[in-house]
Amino acid sequence: MKEFNNILIGNSFPMSLVRREVTIAPFPLDALKKVLAERQIYSFWGHTNTLSAAETLLQCSLQPMQERPALSLNADNFPFFAGETFQECYLLSPDYRQGFRPAIGVEVVLADILGWQCLKIIWKEQA
Repeated sequence: MKEFNNILIGNSFPMSLVRREVTIAPFPLDALKKVLAERQIYSFWGHTNTLSAAETLLQCSLQPMQERPALSLNADNFPFFAGETFQECYLLSPDYRQGFRPAIGVEVVLADILGWQCLKIIWKEQA
């Protein structure tokens, strides 16, 4: 199996780009912080209104290299971004207070975020 050493992280993932078998499972935030500290981070964070809060939580920069970055697939249907291929992706999303929906383009205040959920997507090698 090829070794992938970079970390892909964002706030959501376009499911239309899943073209090979994947597993998706909750991933502990403390474990995510450890992974992010040990490997090169490639962020495709798309919601600027939660970027600052997520960076505060994870104690690292999640600023993408460009505004509204787009993911694609390589020839083997692995995620491809910023010239790199990935076999895993971490998705971080806030748990908001009941009935709250963030306004477009307005930064979310920390009081509206009750917690965070992380999911880890792993693209499997072909059998």
